Amino acid sequence: MQLLHSKRWFLKLAAFSLCALAHPSVFAQATDTRPVVRVAVQQLLTSGALDPLREQSNVGTRMLPMIYAGLIQLDTVGDLSPQPSLAESWKRIDAKTVEFKLRPGVKFHNGDEVTAEDVAFSFGAERMFGTSAPRQSDQDSKTIAVDIGRKTTSSTAGSMELPPPEITAIARNLWPSLQSVEVIDRYTVRLINAVPDLTLEGRIARLGSEVVSKKAYMASKDWASWAQAPVSAGPFKVKEMKMDQYLVLSAHDDYFGGKPLVKEIRYMVVPEVSSRINGLLSGQYDFITDIPPDQFKTIQGNVKFEVVGGPVLNHRLITFDKNHPVLANPKVRQAMTHAIDRDAIVEAIWGGHTRVPAGLQFEFYGDMFVKGWTVPKYDVALAKKLLTEAGYKGEVIHFRGLNNYYTNQTQTDQIMLEMWRSAGLNVQMSMKENWAQIFEKGATRGVRGWSNSAPFSDPVSSLVNQHGPNGQQQQTGEWTNAEFNKLSDTLSTSVDPVERQQTFKRMLEIAEREDPAYTVLHQSAVFYAKRKDFAWKASKTFVMDFRATNLTPPKQ
Repeated sequence: MQLLHSKRWFLKLAAFSLCALAHPSVFAQATDTRPVVRVAVQQLLTSGALDPLREQSNVGTRMLPMIYAGLIQLDTVGDLSPQPSLAESWKRIDAKTVEFKLRPGVKFHNGDEVTAEDVAFSFGAERMFGTSAPRQSDQDSKTIAVDIGRKTTSSTAGSMELPPPEITAIARNLWPSLQSVEVIDRYTVRLINAVPDLTLEGRIARLGSEVVSKKAYMASKDWASWAQAPVSAGPFKVKEMKMDQYLVLSAHDDYFGGKPLVKEIRYMVVPEVSSRINGLLSGQYDFITDIPPDQFKTIQGNVKFEVVGGPVLNHRLITFDKNHPVLANPKVRQAMTHAIDRDAIVEAIWGGHTRVPAGLQFEFYGDMFVKGWTVPKYDVALAKKLLTEAGYKGEVIHFRGLNNYYTNQTQTDQIMLEMWRSAGLNVQMSMKENWAQIFEKGATRGVRGWSNSAPFSDPVSSLVNQHGPNGQQQQTGEWTNAEFNKLSDTLSTSVDPVERQQTFKRMLEIAEREDPAYTVLHQSAVFYAKRKDFAWKASKTFVMDFRATNLTPPKQ
């Protein structure tokens, strides 16, 4: 009997071994000793969607590049230069056209190969643009009206509705003039613009230009289902998500950039700074985000942990709504810009760990950077003079702030309120819970907190993208300026370097001096606390890069 049992055991073992050989994943799953990375974040998403064409927020930018891959990527932990990604090379055909050569053999999360057809689909009407049309050279500079209708489209891979209106609006903001994608062969595509555009390569490298699996997308029940479990070709794939609580990503071992050195990343929403810090120190988390400078000593007092990070390609600012009866007068807005002591904010709240920038621009613009430009000078006397000229009598100016989003936001807002009051401005603060409440039209919409990123090395990426004809500020109806909009078109389509430089400077004069759309406070800074035994570099953007090239876990 014992012999019989032994034979049965042997046969079962042999069967399992054969199965493991036939399906290596079975054996790999059983023996995967790679660690799990646990990350406590202040917030996970603002839209509830894992789609970069919907989730354009700072917080979403942390993890979406770990799920998706595009044709080009920025070296975010290095010199910010464009690097090959799904495209192994690219070249300019003319001022409107860029050709890309894809890497052969790259696999989506579902195992399918990435092809030119997937690229064409990713930048096509079914995925991005619906029934909206690209901007032509003979159009005026008004905000493009986006068709919000949803219709059903079919494909051999399945059926899916056209993208919801918010997707189309964002896509047309990012790609206002993209006309078509031409498939040359299985691994060659051309992106063709309706107008000249020197920023096409930059647009390709930014969030919102990722390549997705056509088959997986069209097989989804609807866009909402897709946005919970998207299929791209990034280093990790979606395993599980519970809104406002956690997101779990598992390693995509066929990732073309190298097999991840960790098997999972678990992002957990922990709104309170103190809870994130306590969780790190107790061993509950490996990384925590959004650490204010006044907490550095608490963390660094333990030899097992460290603080990393610094300024990123983003500026904190406030924006103005010209529909507000008081703010309709540009002199009131000008007064508010001159009443802010930005250096005091940087020193008192950030401990000097960031800086006051030269307006809404970044040095990595290169030759497009406007030298000698500054933010409005701190001058209380000038602010009071402007208010007198405006006939301001102490009317209420409404300020909407967002709970628990920007690091040190509450402290910054309180300091600004005191500065404005010192200049004679009656600014009243109301805290909101989400961005929908911030943007909601009404009598209390006046000033709000915001930030502005530069996803690629040109002012189009920041100034035009957020404040131009199709930027969020104009799409929401807060601000518009006819001259600024015409100049936005010039900056976006001109191929003359001198003309573009002059245009950019004039746009800064309008938006920051004459008819303020916003005012810059300081360059944003992002600090993380982490276990020292994880070798990892913080990005110069909001991205947390957990690829094998940037994360080496401790030896088991």
